[in-house]
Amino acid sequence: MPHLVDPTLTRRERQRESTYVDIVAASRELLAESPELSLRAVAAKMGMTAPALYRYVANYQELVDLVAFEIDKAATLTFAEAADALDPDDAPGRLVAATTEFRQWALGNPHEFAIVFANPVAEAACVRRDLLTLASSGLLMTDLIHDVWRQRGFAIPAIDDLPDVVRASLEDPLIPAKVEDLAREDRGLVWVYMQGWTQLYGVVVLEVMGHMDPRVIESGEMFIDVIRRFAPTIGLAEEMPRLETLIRERLGRAPG
Repeated sequence: MPHLVDPTLTRRERQRESTYVDIVAASRELLAESPELSLRAVAAKMGMTAPALYRYVANYQELVDLVAFEIDKAATLTFAEAADALDPDDAPGRLVAATTEFRQWALGNPHEFAIVFANPVAEAACVRRDLLTLASSGLLMTDLIHDVWRQRGFAIPAIDDLPDVVRASLEDPLIPAKVEDLAREDRGLVWVYMQGWTQLYGVVVLEVMGHMDPRVIESGEMFIDVIRRFAPTIGLAEEMPRLETLIRERLGRAPG
């Protein structure tokens, strides 16, 4: 899908924006071949010198911030398309469709997955910390769980029953979730978001990194088991047979 540069920008601004698009494209080409990404390699791919590239990204961390954010944004479109193939009233089906598509994308694009989700935040003041709260995929996944809660009304923990540090993190969350419209007494839903993401990410990263029997990875059985175990938390235990069928149908497609 081509990147559309804002036509309201000045010529110089359009040129700069176009260069950022080229930086991301060159980086993704490199990541398709190798997990290693460097300013020098990106510059060479673009036919630039490394000093010229520094006018756009000052250091490696800025390169990672830019590329990871754009990869996440692009990948999220495929997760959303998977969800949108189902009826809006089928929040459970939309959730498992998107999470399964996330898993398939990660397996098909391990280097991109690693730079988006396995790259540490280097410094407290790093812009990546702010970008994490804007993560496209994170917002989609938390929205989908929120939709399940609205449609199914599953139980959520009382915020005052949670440990102090957890309660503080729910009152002022640093995760990609739209919480402005959640009343304080409903903020336990954010804890459910966190639990769900931890379990989903845990199984997917182990699969992507190959830290599991390859036969189990290929079958997707551990991924399905994690979804099955989390289903009661969001009130979907009785719907799991139908949802498992949806997951298996999507797993039958080639990763990525």
